[in-house]
Amino acid sequence: MPQVVKVKFEEFGKPFDFDAHGLDLKRGEAVIVETEQGTDVGWVVVPPRPFPEEMLKKPLKPVIRKATADELQTYRQIKAREKEAFQICKQKIKARELPMKLVDVRYSFDGSRIVFYFTSETRVDFRDLVRDLVKEFRTRVEVRQIGVRDQAKRMGGLGSCGRLLCCRTFLQEFEPVSIRMAKEQSLSLNPSKISGLCGRLMCCLSFEYAAYEETKRSFPKVGTRVKTPRGVGVVKQLKILQEKAVVEIEPGREVELSADQIEAVSESGGK
Repeated sequence: MPQVVKVKFEEFGKPFDFDAHGLDLKRGEAVIVETEQGTDVGWVVVPPRPFPEEMLKKPLKPVIRKATADELQTYRQIKAREKEAFQICKQKIKARELPMKLVDVRYSFDGSRIVFYFTSETRVDFRDLVRDLVKEFRTRVEVRQIGVRDQAKRMGGLGSCGRLLCCRTFLQEFEPVSIRMAKEQSLSLNPSKISGLCGRLMCCLSFEYAAYEETKRSFPKVGTRVKTPRGVGVVKQLKILQEKAVVEIEPGREVELSADQIEAVSESGGK
């Protein structure tokens, strides 16, 4: 049975599975792994654990070895080169007056490839820019357009809650988020209140949405006539967090009841 270890290549990146190859690896250790793009440096986020071979979707690439001090020094040098490449690319974008905003730069560990990430509100013809960059760096160059949510993930920042952005810390994939999620949770629909740094609806709107939906299904809808231990009334409001419904028994008299204290009744007065 193979020993599978999860490895991250970037602080905010998605972890990938690798074959530990018999190595004793601990969380936080730097390793050299084989990827489809060549060798790279990553960090162990989940130590090796047995994993049934029949459950693997495809053969895993191996962890080659633990990273040496020299390899970590090379990695730090690559990070410094990325900062230099960022400034050079910004100058070339400005010189060509391209409508694009450079967000990030990533070198491969072996230096055979460099990737530039940018955002733009329009489609950009960057073929001339690529030629400029190839001439400058003498290596394979890729230029990729990303969305504003990916931009926020790469750049980081603080959300309105005061914490680091979810996409920067633990979210591995972006899930669809809709305005309905805010409505169902009785949140303000003011865009400034429910939008993240990226300008899109905040990812956290989806975190508790399923729980709200499940709780709501156990109650009659607002406006429904119901039978309660206090008498017949009408549901005026649902308090999902308290798991209570506000029922108006008579004008000016409201009570809060749980789902098991309420039964919907038909217009004719029957159950």
